[in-house]
Amino acid sequence: MSINALSTATAGLQAMQTAIGVVSQNVANAGTAGYVKRTVTTVSNGAANSGVAVGSISRTFDDAALKQLRLETSGAAYTSTKADILAQIDKLYGTPGDSTALDATLNTFTQALQGLASNPTLASARTTVVNAATILTTQIGSIASSVQDLRTGAESRLSTETSEANGLLASIANLNLKASSTSDDSVRAGILDQRDQQITQLSSYLDIKTVNQTDGTVSVLTNSGVTLVDRGNATTLSFDGRGTLSAESAYSSDPGKRSVGTITATLPGGGTIDLGASGALRSGSIAAEIELRDMVLPQAQRQLDDLAAGLAASLSDKTVAGTPSGSDFALNISDLQNLKPGNTITIPVGSGAAVRNIILVASKNAGGPVDPSQTVDSNATAQTFQIPSPLTAASLATALNGALTAASARLPTGYSAPTVAADATTGALTFSGGNLKGVSAGITVPASASALTGAYPQIPFFTDGSGNTLITGSLDGSVQRTGLAQRISVNALLKNDSSSLVANATTSSPNGERPQLLYDALTSTKQTFSSASGIGGINAPHSASVVGFAQEIISAQGAAATSAQSLDEGQSVALATAQGRFATSAGVNIDEEMSRLIELQTAYTANARVLTAARDMLDTLLRI
Repeated sequence: MSINALSTATAGLQAMQTAIGVVSQNVANAGTAGYVKRTVTTVSNGAANSGVAVGSISRTFDDAALKQLRLETSGAAYTSTKADILAQIDKLYGTPGDSTALDATLNTFTQALQGLASNPTLASARTTVVNAATILTTQIGSIASSVQDLRTGAESRLSTETSEANGLLASIANLNLKASSTSDDSVRAGILDQRDQQITQLSSYLDIKTVNQTDGTVSVLTNSGVTLVDRGNATTLSFDGRGTLSAESAYSSDPGKRSVGTITATLPGGGTIDLGASGALRSGSIAAEIELRDMVLPQAQRQLDDLAAGLAASLSDKTVAGTPSGSDFALNISDLQNLKPGNTITIPVGSGAAVRNIILVASKNAGGPVDPSQTVDSNATAQTFQIPSPLTAASLATALNGALTAASARLPTGYSAPTVAADATTGALTFSGGNLKGVSAGITVPASASALTGAYPQIPFFTDGSGNTLITGSLDGSVQRTGLAQRISVNALLKNDSSSLVANATTSSPNGERPQLLYDALTSTKQTFSSASGIGGINAPHSASVVGFAQEIISAQGAAATSAQSLDEGQSVALATAQGRFATSAGVNIDEEMSRLIELQTAYTANARVLTAARDMLDTLLRI
């Protein structure tokens, strides 16, 4: 009996020593980041379960709390990244009402035109108009350049973050191997702490989920189902960055057309997945950077390009509406004589109550399909047609019918294209059929950038800075609208001689008719701005004056920044809550550990007393 008691007490002492060691380790690491509280599990052993032994040393935490922590970490990284960039975009436009804000600069230009209309004989008033316009184009270009700098920054961060995420994946796979091959519970717990910490760090880059395996390893997947780590195997992430981005740089699933970098996941088996594709990543800082680079910032650039194009068109273009005749509409060839590459004829056709635009874009080249995003209506069916030479009613009708036939093949079910008939005598082009809702043409009136005077109020006030080119919206070669905000400038000829601002075909004396008409064109006349800009929705073109559109851009960016900041603040609260919940379940509570230590010391003392009693008993027996 004494021998059994001695054995039981010895086992108890050993178990208590191990437990006290674990408590001491917990206390020592109470402030260590990533450390998870350990507990000792004891089991009965010996005859009739008379003894005790250490079963295992395990980590204690709430698995659901850990999953929630990773989910909120990913969300917080996403919202924080977006909020930071959107705040920077908003700052570029300035605070509405400030003298240096974009809307104030535009108002200064329109007020200068109004002042010139009142004082057309003052050379200083003309100079004020030109200087105000120059400041305006410089500011628009500066904002657009900053937007591209932000895109380039996102490209650079994607490269860095992809490399860091790739390193974490390799490390997690290596820790999986160590955890599965280690028999020492205490050592394994340390490895698992390190692995969990790295998985949580990975969740700030990517939206991930984990699956625990029976061998102690963990599999890591994206929420879209891409396996990143499977036991000891890790997917390799690579990023083919393109350096400095321009307004033309864009993502495409076709590698031959893609001009920005993408993340390629190379699976252990050799297969590859493009993680830069839409929907592949849904949260985390990398997903936010991709969204900013490929969607948010390009839309901001498009808004500025549309503003630049609207500035130029408002002063140089005219809109010709078709004349209704029953269910038909007619355009006169005399109104279309100045047709230039990029000028459009818009034909709304119906299918029941629904209406869809067919946009025919003039070109020097043979006709072909057009990406609708390159027009003002992203939902339109667009087609180019070659400007005939000579331009007559008959030749133009032939060109338009060919374009309409080609476009009709791409119209949704229920829609059909009209036909065009020419009247050689009257010069009328009559559009018929297709449940026609109307016809209109947008024509650039001046023949060239040097045509500063004429029997019309329109003037090529703004030009494409590359060669002082007339802005017509041409799609030939490259899309003139793309990146126009960075190239728009005041006509160089107008800078040298501003007298054409107050010229008039009916009198040689300066007068205020033209500056007043230019003022009205900017502040009152409605223009059609593209649905791709996102102003007024993305399903239809937006109608507004140039001044109104500029104000709406500033308002939209301000609202987006405010919304992103609010969302980020809410996500920060959610992350703090998740961190607190996990810390409660996994962190070391000093008071609990000290209480546990007292219990263990009491048990240790009890086992020691048993040993002492057994020893005294044996000594007594030996003395008999």
